[in-house]
Amino acid sequence: MSDRHFTAAWLQRREPFDTAARDEAAKHLHLAARLHAMAPPAGTPWRVIDLGCGTGANLRWLAPRLGGAQEWLVVDHDAALLREWPSTLGGPGFEATIVRQQADLALDLEMLPWHAAHLVTASALLDLVSEGWLQRMVRLAVTARAALLFTLSVDGRHEWTPPDPMDTTVGRLFAEHQRRDKGFGPALGARAVVTLQRALLGSGYRVFSASSDWWIDSQHGPQAGALQRALVDGIAIAASEQDPPSTAAVEAWRQRRHALAATGQLRVGHTDLLALP
Repeated sequence: MSDRHFTAAWLQRREPFDTAARDEAAKHLHLAARLHAMAPPAGTPWRVIDLGCGTGANLRWLAPRLGGAQEWLVVDHDAALLREWPSTLGGPGFEATIVRQQADLALDLEMLPWHAAHLVTASALLDLVSEGWLQRMVRLAVTARAALLFTLSVDGRHEWTPPDPMDTTVGRLFAEHQRRDKGFGPALGARAVVTLQRALLGSGYRVFSASSDWWIDSQHGPQAGALQRALVDGIAIAASEQDPPSTAAVEAWRQRRHALAATGQLRVGHTDLLALP
């Protein structure tokens, strides 16, 4: 998507694909073992800050893997999304209490209780932010000695099957659009994970990363076809905004891609990053 506003419907549509991608990345990150090694002492709950929390997919995926008692501060600028949150969430092996906070992360980052957090996490956020914002976040994390888990950051790869002659051009325009200001300053887009990794390594963190690609095969069910069509629409809108003279060619690409959505495949590149002080 091309801006900071994500509807609940979009977040719901992508969640099963996020979950599958994160499950695969977690294996390569040895996430369960590394989380277990950094768990707080017995009797102390996990304290987690979720930046840009949306409707809660990050918590639903991560809380069972943390296990035990947990306290989550969930932060988003969208009051409507925050109203969807419960005050507690429990499941096999965990119980999480939830505090909601409406905040503009571009302005209010330093107001969050970093010093109290064991883990700061976000999903599909890094590619929206600027290098300046990222440096602010790193300084806060380093001072607090907080661990970081940032998942599903785009890395710029779109692999379409079957290919189309306009895929490269549309992809380039979309990548340029991703680097526009999304409210945090000029966005890093596909360079976000590498930029964060470099900053954290320079601050003495141990940093681990793994691919968390979406694999969208329309033959696997209607959800895949619907997500592929939604992505085609979003990419086409962004590409046309980036280069209005190309609108007609981009629209023709969109129509061809829609026609292929019932049988085609798409791989969207993402990266998950875990950083430990």
